[in-house]
Amino acid sequence: MDKYICIHGHFYQPPRENAWLEDVELQDTAYPYHDWNARITEECYRQNAASRILGPDRKIVDIVNNYERISFNFGPTLLSWLETHAPDVYAKVLEADKKSRERFSGHGCALAQVYNHMIMPLSSTRDKRTQVIWGIADFKQRFQRVPEGMWLPETAVDLASLEVLAENGIKFTILAPRQARRIRRFGGRKWRDVTEADLDTSIPYLCTLPSGKQIVLFFYSGPASQEIAYGGLLHSGEIFAGRLLDAFPKDGDGARLVHVATDGESFGHHHRHGDMALAYCLHHIESKNLAKITIYGEYLEKFPPDHDVEIWENSSWSCAHGVERWKSNCGCAADQANSGKQQWRAPLRQAMDWVREKVSTAYQDNMSKYYSDPWQLRNEYIGVINDRSPENVEDFITKSTGREIDRGDKVRFLKLLEMQRNAMLMYTSCGWFFDNISGIEAVQVMQYAARAMQLCQEVQDWDLVPEYKDMLGQAPTNVRLLANGAEVYRAYVEPTRIDLNRVGAHFALSSVFEETTEGPTEIYCYTATMDDCDRREAGMQVLTTGRATIRSTITFERHACDLVVFYLGDHNLFASVRARMADEEFAKVQADLVNAFRKGDSNEVMRLMNVEFGGTNYSLSHLFKDEQRQLLNELLETTWMEIESSFRHLYEHNYALMQMIRNMNMPLPKALSAPAEFILNEDLCAEIQADEINVQHLRNLADEAERLSLSLDKERLCFEGSHRINDLMDRLQEDPDDVDLLCSIEESLEILHTLTTGLDLQNAQNVFFNMAKRRYPDMKRRAASADEEAVKWVTHFGNLAHHLGLALP
Repeated sequence: MDKYICIHGHFYQPPRENAWLEDVELQDTAYPYHDWNARITEECYRQNAASRILGPDRKIVDIVNNYERISFNFGPTLLSWLETHAPDVYAKVLEADKKSRERFSGHGCALAQVYNHMIMPLSSTRDKRTQVIWGIADFKQRFQRVPEGMWLPETAVDLASLEVLAENGIKFTILAPRQARRIRRFGGRKWRDVTEADLDTSIPYLCTLPSGKQIVLFFYSGPASQEIAYGGLLHSGEIFAGRLLDAFPKDGDGARLVHVATDGESFGHHHRHGDMALAYCLHHIESKNLAKITIYGEYLEKFPPDHDVEIWENSSWSCAHGVERWKSNCGCAADQANSGKQQWRAPLRQAMDWVREKVSTAYQDNMSKYYSDPWQLRNEYIGVINDRSPENVEDFITKSTGREIDRGDKVRFLKLLEMQRNAMLMYTSCGWFFDNISGIEAVQVMQYAARAMQLCQEVQDWDLVPEYKDMLGQAPTNVRLLANGAEVYRAYVEPTRIDLNRVGAHFALSSVFEETTEGPTEIYCYTATMDDCDRREAGMQVLTTGRATIRSTITFERHACDLVVFYLGDHNLFASVRARMADEEFAKVQADLVNAFRKGDSNEVMRLMNVEFGGTNYSLSHLFKDEQRQLLNELLETTWMEIESSFRHLYEHNYALMQMIRNMNMPLPKALSAPAEFILNEDLCAEIQADEINVQHLRNLADEAERLSLSLDKERLCFEGSHRINDLMDRLQEDPDDVDLLCSIEESLEILHTLTTGLDLQNAQNVFFNMAKRRYPDMKRRAASADEEAVKWVTHFGNLAHHLGLALP
């Protein structure tokens, strides 16, 4: 038997971008990272781009790019985020596909994916086509080749979806074994019913579709895949390899393929060091010639299918009830304690379907004025989504309409297409996957629906929100504070809804503490230009009046507005914004405001803001989340300093008492331990972040925390410590002969290991690994020639290797 092994990782995160800002805002649940994309990138995607292989002594002996040797797909929306926010990881993913073609007979290891993880059997025919076309176009732009295979979200499948894949040249997809209904050998007449227990997953199958088109289906090994995700198989790379080898049939001739498929996040995010288990598994199999590592495209070329298959339609890998998890209370839940409590799923699905039909009608009726086939135009819009440059957008509009159109029509044209984009994003599968309609995933898809409805109102004058909320009112929640989906919408979606006036308010509020700059200011996917500005100060109070122009880089919409900002100190910050007044009217309003401000009449300033600007007032709560947090911290800096001063006084004043209590082996009372923990945590982080680390001070602080048995914020210390060591190693790479820096890194790392476990030292290890290959041999030769500096360097470099867990060559 010729043994082949293929491991497939489905790397995916739902689109998390704010529907109006086109970027991911701060997510506190991802602390200490900015958001979940950032956290999972560090825990998984970056780890797999440079994964470690350990030797017998548990020291790192090699660093490899896992993506080069597995089959994988990345969600297009995730790749878009990586391209902007983690370009080095993004480049490694693309590079892996390029290198894999040399390894796997010209076949790349990357597969395409349906665009935004929509459950295909539940989608409309039009959406099926657009999702596949966008997914392929995105893949071709990024990987510079045509995809052979395509991942179906949740492996949810029906014949109509397979037809669309085949229509668009997709050769194969991957399904779960329970999705096969019956099989037969080519030329045979009799079908044999199969189950996931008796299906031979070691061969590919050919599925002939109603149209006569065909597509190859690979059914992954169910038990082994399950053990990767939930069975602890990633605790050991050698055990992982052994489990894959055990999955081969016990008899049979010819080639056999053992292949597994799982969420790529298993390799590092769900299971810490899962990437290393994957790396060692592949290394173990290849180095001992236990089987040949392959990918689906290569295996299919060498060993075409000789069996037909029919599938169970409307089935998936993550719902035992087919695709009910995304439309009903089927019992599937992330937490089985919540099984049977998802009555909200059906009303949410129905509400989204209703929005889709409404915005589809509006789109069809309005876009027909610009293009004869609106749905074909939507298919082509991916070229704009992936390149928002003004030149590309203008070119797309001109080619599509076949003529020059005025700015108003351009705005309308783009709004119609954005309405459709959001109407598809609102079907992202995660919105229904988890246990509560108030979860961040469900709120996210409702946000996309809100954006689609807003655009529909702007182009068609249909206000869909009231009826949509009525439908959500039928969706009960599982939390006490909010009764149903309508209340969730009001609490979490409506506050995020913005228009250009709100962008103007953000611009106004955030500009109070900044010097006015000429030219446009970028605010996410908007630009703001201050056309006129007058700033007055009186003590801590500030009054700013001005005129601004706000522009959307997505829809080209422009808004000329007048604004006033009034700051009274602390967190008392207010703004009013309205559409541009006549010049004479604005001059009078501005003069009245300045006059009232000069007199110190705050009440009159507030009254004028309310009356002259139409009663639309904004405050600190209307800033976008990241700037809101940043500005709040700046405004309350004095308050934080006062709190820290109070805690430091408690800590220092009661230090002798705390020592006495600990010397008697008694636990510190919370009233004493809480201030001490706060101060030591702050001091430790401050020292770690200092331009030059005082190693002795850092050591003293660590000893103090241990003596008093204080609880440290290990997650924050791990985050700050990891970043600092990685930064210092970057400095060492630039000046590798700096022995003092080498010593500082060594000593700092030694102390940090006593403070927290789980430091992410990937970048530091990468730098060290390269230096060990390039610099270490020369320094070792110099040390052998009695070069004192080289002797010192080699000694400390060896110590650093120990702290980094690396083996020296």
